[in-house]
Amino acid sequence: QVQLVESGGGLVQAGGSLTLSCAVSGSIFSIDAMGWYRQTPGNERELVATITSGSSANYADSVKGRFTISRDNAKNMAYLQMSSLEPEDTAVYYCNAQIRSYRWGPAKGYWGQGTQVTVSS
Repeated sequence: QVQLVESGGGLVQAGGSLTLSCAVSGSIFSIDAMGWYRQTPGNERELVATITSGSSANYADSVKGRFTISRDNAKNMAYLQMSSLEPEDTAVYYCNAQIRSYRWGPAKGYWGQGTQVTVSS
């Protein structure tokens, strides 16, 4: 069994900063890519940022230069530092991880329960 738990969401004023954390636990041999996604009511979940096991990062155009994704492989953690937040960043943010539970097993995708980020104008 694998669990992803996000934390760090909350209410912040426009222009402010927040850092989200994602803790992965359970039956883990290795973690491939990790990512942050977000979703607003009535819309599909959209990619915010991803990071490979080698820490190569990719960002949605809307957050480039404002958000930074990172990971701590020793702690099975991922982070999303968000700055210059805008009301349009308001969403539920979800962590995703591609996890192998044993050496030659397939990578399976897992999701956290989400954390709400609200940016007031």
